[in-house]
Amino acid sequence: MSINTLVTSRCSVAYFSQRREPHIVLGAGRFSLCSFGGKNASLAGPCEVSQPRSLRVRAGWLFKGSSGKGSELDPSCEHSESANEDILMFFFELDLATRVQYALNLEQYEIAQQLRNKLTEVESEVIKLRESRRGSGSKSEAQDMAISILRLRADLQNAIQSENYSLAAELRDKISKLEAKSLSASVKAQAYENAQYAFRLGQKVKHKIFGYRAVICGMDPVCCESKSWIDGANVEKLTRGPDQPFYQVLVDMQEDPNLLVAYVPEENLVVPDRQDTGRFDHPYASFLFYGMDAAGDFIPIKQLREKYNQPRHELPYDPSDEQDGKDA
Repeated sequence: MSINTLVTSRCSVAYFSQRREPHIVLGAGRFSLCSFGGKNASLAGPCEVSQPRSLRVRAGWLFKGSSGKGSELDPSCEHSESANEDILMFFFELDLATRVQYALNLEQYEIAQQLRNKLTEVESEVIKLRESRRGSGSKSEAQDMAISILRLRADLQNAIQSENYSLAAELRDKISKLEAKSLSASVKAQAYENAQYAFRLGQKVKHKIFGYRAVICGMDPVCCESKSWIDGANVEKLTRGPDQPFYQVLVDMQEDPNLLVAYVPEENLVVPDRQDTGRFDHPYASFLFYGMDAAGDFIPIKQLREKYNQPRHELPYDPSDEQDGKDA
């Protein structure tokens, strides 16, 4: 099977099979995902594709919002572009790694080197984003702030000794603000190191308020969204506030075709009352999971478990399954 490679500006690579008609295109910002009747393409950079035979590619958010019932009752208030971009960047990283190996297998060493260089760039960006979201950045930030506070305290002592009280007052204000920021950064870093989650990757859940079915595909020990998102989602009004685990979830498109990916606080999710082995439709599911287990939950791919440092979930062994001739 031949594969055409399209390289656009900067960090932009796309791979297309020979299939001409696109099935679905999803994307946000710099990253897009295309599916061609079972064959898939990854895009990073502006989604501008031109090809003979009137191939049309449209990239954009599917979040249109629900009919106006107020922001507090609208599922789209938990929609997260950053969560979707995080997933698409993960897809792109996986795709590049696969293409490097594919080129090596075909002994196309020059192409493999180009792809490996691109993969290195992407991995560097991914590491920066993960450190920022997962507390590693907060830990180093807290350490830097602690050093700055020590220096300011020394300056404060000198200002008092020289009876420069106006300068001393300014330094006190700076120290107070830095101490508050340092405490916040330290708490966030500690939360990431000691995170406890009620749900696991691949687990099917139900939204307490909106009632839709979803699958866990990512997790943070605290809310890592922007202030504007936090305000729009009324996070401060939650019982546990922003300092609780938040989950990236894939929303079943049969129940809400416009939501796609949501960022949901732990208190708003529950496990279904009954074992859910029903069909679950989502264009990302086949990329993130191997399939469903006997309980109806999804089995996350190894790279996804490594991304969130989560162990492999094993179903409890039931001897009766073996006696009945079923797979355990």
